Amino acid sequence: MRTFFDIFIVSLVIYRILVLMVGTRAIQLLKGVLMLLLFYLLASMLQLRLVSWLLGKGLWALSFAIPIVFQPELRKMLEEIGRGNLWRHKIPLDEAKNLSRQVAGALNYMKINQIGALLALQQETGLGEYWRTAVHLGAEVSQELLISIFWKDNPLHDGALIMDRENLIAAGCYLPLADAPEISRWYGTRHRAALGLSEVSDALVLIVSEERGEVSLAFKGHLSKNLKEPQLEKLLLHYFSGREAVRRTWRDRFQRLVQLFWESPAQL
Repeated sequence: MRTFFDIFIVSLVIYRILVLMVGTRAIQLLKGVLMLLLFYLLASMLQLRLVSWLLGKGLWALSFAIPIVFQPELRKMLEEIGRGNLWRHKIPLDEAKNLSRQVAGALNYMKINQIGALLALQQETGLGEYWRTAVHLGAEVSQELLISIFWKDNPLHDGALIMDRENLIAAGCYLPLADAPEISRWYGTRHRAALGLSEVSDALVLIVSEERGEVSLAFKGHLSKNLKEPQLEKLLLHYFSGREAVRRTWRDRFQRLVQLFWESPAQL
């Protein structure tokens, strides 16, 4: 029985660490290390001495390089442990409703006052390459802060704001522009940047047009124009309560982890 609990606890810790890594570039690096380990074991079984020696030396060198390569992810993991989030599986519904109200209120205010805005809601795909060189915020989500970031006299109002389900990550972010010829010439840089990010990630990208005074959504390379207030509130509530508010069985969680772990690099 003691051995069973020992194995169970170690498996649970490894599972939660992998869950924290999913959605970051580190998952691809981890896949590379596992592939090298697999080739090393295969070469050893086939008694390919030179190949085994080369792969062994490579894995030995990686043991020193991994802490450096995974430094951002390791720091995030330690922060999550420090905040007590390692074992948390869901956002409380009341908190999700409050977050959705804060964001919807800010977007509606900017829509009425025709204040241009570009807001990327991060999901499974890590967006670190876009916010790492921007202005880091690490702030709680609030209607007032969102409005002030995109206020016309704010130096950050021209860039994109990236946030996740819990905080505002960074402002003044530069996103990749979509160059699809079918995009109407009436859409400016914000809409092209929103579509560009949605083509390379699963982020929900919201745009407030200062010219037309409307809110649009870019997702998976498609643009939904002029979202109504009930649509916006429903979308945001689903985002903040969606993945983590639904309790899954351990089997469902493991299947989702395997699916995300082995998805193509272009989707991460």
